[in-house]
Amino acid sequence: MSIKSLRHELAHPRTSVQRCLLGIVGGCSAALLIIIFRLTLEGIQSFYLTHSDNFTTLAPELRFILPIVGALVILFFAYLTRFHHYRMGIPFVIHRVKQHYGHIPWRSSLNQFIGGIVALASGFSVGREGPSVHLGAAGSSFLGQWLKLPYNSIRILAGCGIAAGISASFNTPFAAVIFVMEVVLREYKIHLFIPVMLAAACGSMLTRLVFGEFHEMDFLRFTTLNHWIYLYLVLFGIALGGIASLFNSQLMRIILLFRPLGMASRLLIAGVVTGAIGYLLPEAMGSGISAINVVMSSPENLSLLLAILLGKFALTIIAIGLGVPGGIIGPIFGLGVLVGAILVMPLGVFIDNIHDYTSSFALLGMAGLMAAILSAPLAALSAVMELSFNPQVILPAILVIVPAYVTSTQFLGNSSIFIRQMQYQKLAYKVSSVTEDLQKTGVLAVMNADLKIFHDVPDTFYTQYINQSSNQLVVQAQDFEIGQQYALVEPNLAIAPHQGHAVKFTSMQGVPHQATLAEVYQILQGNRSGAVYVYEHTPDDIVGIVTWEVLRNHLHREQY
Repeated sequence: MSIKSLRHELAHPRTSVQRCLLGIVGGCSAALLIIIFRLTLEGIQSFYLTHSDNFTTLAPELRFILPIVGALVILFFAYLTRFHHYRMGIPFVIHRVKQHYGHIPWRSSLNQFIGGIVALASGFSVGREGPSVHLGAAGSSFLGQWLKLPYNSIRILAGCGIAAGISASFNTPFAAVIFVMEVVLREYKIHLFIPVMLAAACGSMLTRLVFGEFHEMDFLRFTTLNHWIYLYLVLFGIALGGIASLFNSQLMRIILLFRPLGMASRLLIAGVVTGAIGYLLPEAMGSGISAINVVMSSPENLSLLLAILLGKFALTIIAIGLGVPGGIIGPIFGLGVLVGAILVMPLGVFIDNIHDYTSSFALLGMAGLMAAILSAPLAALSAVMELSFNPQVILPAILVIVPAYVTSTQFLGNSSIFIRQMQYQKLAYKVSSVTEDLQKTGVLAVMNADLKIFHDVPDTFYTQYINQSSNQLVVQAQDFEIGQQYALVEPNLAIAPHQGHAVKFTSMQGVPHQATLAEVYQILQGNRSGAVYVYEHTPDDIVGIVTWEVLRNHLHREQY
């Protein structure tokens, strides 16, 4: 298949072999980037840590110095790539997917790669899924840009990269698919679902080939609960909803409080605070694995768990709020496990072997906190299902996720932390329903390629030609100082038949062959008439015409 026929096929919003192959290629390219990211991170940590992401074996003095040095290194690379390319992370990726078809600036991606590695290696309380999502979307969308694919397919490629990134981070392909659909794309269509599924599968398979079949939270197991405990799960979910709302509000408060400071000051403050708390509580440092290990090794030590919970809470909102490059889902998992291990203890009044349920409540705490903080209940349910390897977790998880989400959103006025971050940063993420629908179809899918271009001919010639070739579109090309100008030549139906078959000329703007119908709509919606021409390499290389009638028919088509 030629590249031109591939572009034409991908311009259609439908499931096809080509789109499936594109999902596989996009997922593999994203997964390879993330594998390089993880190998680099683990290679750096191996020089001073016994186990990856476990800072408890590091000397206290080094725990204090390491985050400060990390902040300085992040600043150095941000300076090299210019500070205005520093925007990164999941909120930025959502904005680029919704408003720019998933195009990710390469300098921003470079900052994310270096900054993410340094932040995680330095012990900041951030997750690696943030860099994974950014790098995954960038890696797959770069492929689409290189092939000059239609913008609607590049957006799907970005979604494939995000799914591969999350799948490669947590080894949870199904949760990755749901996350993309629920949080990023916010729609469920088969032609989107299939390539994203394939990309997530590729991300998981490649990760398993390199790092093995297990995942870092493999030791969390779900134990079947007595049915009377289900009533307590509802109260547990309500408590998680309150904690999630507190987390989001305090994170936004930190962002607003330190807004007047420059980037250098914010990162250095984050480094000092992380070093100070890490000096006393090394278990609170890192992406959250250390905290989870403490829960499983010392579930009865309530004072230690509370101290780590408070420390982890503070370090996470400081790191994310002050702009440390990293994700939020990893720390949320750590906080959820801690909350679950603490809130299971009141059941000890009724149950002797209460610590047998610590792992179960840790999983449920992760699910409830993720659902309420990210406003992603289905993704949270999917994640806890895959992490537990036990379908019996589904009903208890629902009993926790639903009250956590409803309490957080309806009663406490909370919303997704990603949405709140985008609103603060003035990153647009909303599009009208008409624009959203039109963005799914490329101009190559509906344009009329049967056209004839004439240069410097009299108007009478157009009349004769149109009478002879009524089905072919006719374009007039005129040379001006600013370049070629094109007009669509049509019969002038306002002229009476006895006055002759005069023609009318409708000036046209051009759109690239990668454009979607949304760009055509923006040009033609003012007059509700006219046409645009589609060009391939340069504005003089016309390959088709899209008229207002074609656009209107597309909008009024019937859908199931």
